[in-house]
Amino acid sequence: MIAALPWDCWLILLVLAVLLPWRGAARVRKLMARPSLTASERFATYTVTSAAQWIGSAIVFWRAVAHGWPPASLALVVPSPYRDVAVGIALSALLATTQALSLRLLARTPEAQHGVTYEMLRKLMPQSGGEIPAFLILVGTVGVCEEFLYRGFVFAAMLRVFPGEFLIAVLGSSVLFGIGHLYQGRRGIILTFVLGTIFASLRVWTGSLLPCAVAHFVVDSIAGILGPQLLKRADAQRTNAPSAGPDLMAMSIIIVDIITI
Repeated sequence: MIAALPWDCWLILLVLAVLLPWRGAARVRKLMARPSLTASERFATYTVTSAAQWIGSAIVFWRAVAHGWPPASLALVVPSPYRDVAVGIALSALLATTQALSLRLLARTPEAQHGVTYEMLRKLMPQSGGEIPAFLILVGTVGVCEEFLYRGFVFAAMLRVFPGEFLIAVLGSSVLFGIGHLYQGRRGIILTFVLGTIFASLRVWTGSLLPCAVAHFVVDSIAGILGPQLLKRADAQRTNAPSAGPDLMAMSIIIVDIITI
């Protein structure tokens, strides 16, 4: 049985499904068209994205509270703190290892195989130690806000439309999460959909956003801090890189999990 959902909640879902992906894709396409970005331009991107995510999350939280949605329905609870922290650390370790190995594969990728992920790491991620604090504020924001928006609000909205259908909630929230990363192309959408499915399943098991937020922060931190350093080293040694061979880019599963505004 399909249940009703308030009109403003439908509007929020429409923004997440259409407006946000379009805006992010247009913004990143404009940035990627430039030969390089300055530190101040990256800082501005970090700041605007952080502010937009906090404002958007505050509006969504306001509407959910106005409709009487309890914190537990949004997974804004920690039923078992020790378990949830342990699960978050374990998932973070697994994803960090996968991320690091994939970044090393990307660094060895011949220039002809470079794609949008390579260019994003080279241009949008911090290129010096001075940029890292602002970037960490951004990924902290992303870890909290995107988890609330997708595994909190969208998941809860799906369950209100399809009561008791947790599989629909898992897949539906993950589809919107993947679409939100439209700027990364088809490969990025698929990878973030898979990550979203893992996070949403974890939300069902724990009833909390905490493990997902911790892992989300770690995934983005590894990509943003380790990625550019490996690519700089690889670019300096590019003359010794293989000109042909396996498609290492296709073998890597790098996740850049930041929805740029």
